[in-house]
Amino acid sequence: MKRVATAAALLVGLSLPAYGASPEQRGLELAKKIDKANEGFESEASQVQMDLIDPYGDRIRRTMIIQIIEGDGDGDKSRVEFLTPPDVNGTKLLTWTHKTGDDDQWLYLPAIKRIKRISSRNKSGPFMGSEFSYEDMTSPEVEKYTYRFIEDTELDGRRCWKYERYPVDKRSGYRRQVVWTDKEYMGALKVEYYDRKNELLKTGVFKGYKKYGNQWRAGAVDMLNHQTKKRSILTWTDREIGADLDADDFESDALED
Repeated sequence: MKRVATAAALLVGLSLPAYGASPEQRGLELAKKIDKANEGFESEASQVQMDLIDPYGDRIRRTMIIQIIEGDGDGDKSRVEFLTPPDVNGTKLLTWTHKTGDDDQWLYLPAIKRIKRISSRNKSGPFMGSEFSYEDMTSPEVEKYTYRFIEDTELDGRRCWKYERYPVDKRSGYRRQVVWTDKEYMGALKVEYYDRKNELLKTGVFKGYKKYGNQWRAGAVDMLNHQTKKRSILTWTDREIGADLDADDFESDALED
């Protein structure tokens, strides 16, 4: 497993390149720095509330469990299982994120007792009717993007870096993303997602950061779709870093258990 980044490691050898570097070089080095700061958690188990809000303010609430195993030499693996309401109870999504190449995703639908493999061509589709796509449910590996640093700035009184990242995969649902990353949290405060036409599709706001050991995690993500006026909010109600998880549960045939 990856080692936890110590405070000393973050201060020594992880600074951004000199200002003479190109915006692309600075963006890549920044992405590596953020990734390094978030290494070493090994595993995570959370209970999460999902609120789906239509343009008129009507709300559907779901609860789910999210489990993550940190990748060793590759991307992370995650498993999502819905608990409520009854119509989605037992629905599961398994994701294997890869640093290069197509990610693997499987969706288990208990009503028909069938495991459906999510095609890479369909990863821009909505996950369970939410404003989060299947692509959003993968871990943001450094190799998945190219980068361009924009500026050091502030957002809501927080010091942050602003940069763009461009998906390497041409089948991505996004042309680019503009990210504001908090310099202390080493996590996003806001992400603007632009569609393939380079029009603003949605904005994700990350808030309620809490520290777990040496790392910070957002307590909520509010995703607004500017084109449909719908919102989806994920709120973490319980989270355990370093949870005791069984790697066998992250195999596709385990989804039917």
